[in-house]
Amino acid sequence: MKITVVGLGKIGLPLAVQFAGKGHRVTGVDINPRVVELVNAAVEPFPGEAELDVRLKQAIADGALTATDDYAQAIPGAEYVVVVVPLFVDDEGVPDFGWMDSATEAIATHLRAGTTVIYETTLPVGTCRTRWKPALEHGSALIEGTDFWVVFSPERVLTGRVFADLRKYPKLVGGLDAEGTGKAREFYEAVLDFDPRPDLPRPNGVWDLGSAEAAELAKLAETTYRDVNIGLANQFARFAEHHGIDALAVIEASNSQPYSHIHRPGIAVGGHCIPVYPRLYLWNDPDATVVRAAREANSAMPAYSVDALAEAYGDLTDARVVVLGAAYRGGVKETAFSGVFPTVDALRGKGARVLVHDPLYDDDELAAFGFAAYHLGEPVDAAILQADHTEYRTIGPAELPGVRALVDGRAITDPARWAGVVRRVIGVAPTPSQPS
Repeated sequence: MKITVVGLGKIGLPLAVQFAGKGHRVTGVDINPRVVELVNAAVEPFPGEAELDVRLKQAIADGALTATDDYAQAIPGAEYVVVVVPLFVDDEGVPDFGWMDSATEAIATHLRAGTTVIYETTLPVGTCRTRWKPALEHGSALIEGTDFWVVFSPERVLTGRVFADLRKYPKLVGGLDAEGTGKAREFYEAVLDFDPRPDLPRPNGVWDLGSAEAAELAKLAETTYRDVNIGLANQFARFAEHHGIDALAVIEASNSQPYSHIHRPGIAVGGHCIPVYPRLYLWNDPDATVVRAAREANSAMPAYSVDALAEAYGDLTDARVVVLGAAYRGGVKETAFSGVFPTVDALRGKGARVLVHDPLYDDDELAAFGFAAYHLGEPVDAAILQADHTEYRTIGPAELPGVRALVDGRAITDPARWAGVVRRVIGVAPTPSQPS
């Protein structure tokens, strides 16, 4: 097959490499000429994705993958066009379709009969039918369902483990009609490898959800569920702290019963998905009061954690406070919606001199975010652990000379290492010797 992938970002490029590795001819389109140059040179534009380096080099060496910034070169003749262009969402949940509109218009200009266009970017329900279908028809003078087909199939992977997730999870598809859905099923069965999942109600593979709208909702539902679950866990944690209860132990006990699956509380919810897609759902469904409450609860956690530090330490005015972790989650060099930003803002609001440490970022990279870099071994008064990097599991006062108080926002530090330091953990009530 001849396949085109539009958008060679942290999801699009691994997809293009996956398709090429199955013996198909793949063209990747990206508007960033530097990305195009690096891909054609078999160099990862963003190191850190497992398996990508080796697979990319092989795909380029085999001539199975090429990159371009020219839609005229990439779209005509493609049997399948897979679109993985970012959609941006503001704090009110209003989507900015700018980049996706531009990509869709460019696809339409060069679209030929016989092509199936598959959108993988997470979308509000109804977008494929009410926005992309008419845009593609208008720009191409072709008829969807007769000359070409539009399908939605959400990406369900996490950066850093894309290839493993592609094998692990069912591929959801939903077209505007049965013929388009059938074409998408044939496509994904030809380009993906699925691990058996005997624990699933149906075998792993391609799942037909019956419509594009159902597939769009499935992605919003699974990510919104996680945000709501974390929001509930955070409310349990705050309640437990004020009543002398260890919420982490309570959650573990509750989850020993198979109908309970409470997530862990924490300082922040970050990444491209969980903080973003519930807002898209709210944009579709303004009556979703549970979703709105959970989003508000999670957004309040960085400030709550800073308040906990102030209770443990005292007045933070002019205190040297280090935030441990710029990344939104441990082991991943990504700051999308990371809790570091509101945490730093809240600390500055209390007059602290804020420093940031992250083993994945150098001083210049931290400076580009507006942060002063901290180096282990330098004097510091207090600390907030924001990202659950493996390196922080064994950290202690020896690495933070002078530290008097710690708020562990991820419950990963070893209490035995923190003797003599006021240590607070989100979800765990302070000990009697600690301020409450």
